[in-house]
Amino acid sequence: QVQLVESGGGLVQPGGSLRLSCAASGFAFSSRAMHWYRQAPGKERELVASITSAGDSINQSDSVKGRFTISRDNAKNTVYLQMNNLKPEDAAVYYCKVNLIRFSRPQDYWGQGTQVTVSA
Repeated sequence: QVQLVESGGGLVQPGGSLRLSCAASGFAFSSRAMHWYRQAPGKERELVASITSAGDSINQSDSVKGRFTISRDNAKNTVYLQMNNLKPEDAAVYYCKVNLIRFSRPQDYWGQGTQVTVSA
């Protein structure tokens, strides 16, 4: 079955860095775009960044441009989010997502999320 497992979250000081990973299985990873979302307490889940199957970064949120970089390793079935110069407002649960066609209909699959806390 489809599985997305995020890791790499944690507590970091403002200005620090983290690299999130999302290990995928159960589908043809190299042929699918992948997405990172985040959700802070009391806020809606928002798209952070997307990457095409070929590795081109697309749909990056204005709030993270120049600080976050999405990448992927198709040999490892893993998508990454490198987060630099973290700010308190980046604190959230970060999720990866893939959209697949199942029974002729698009369906979103999500990981369980990884918590990012930015605090001095």
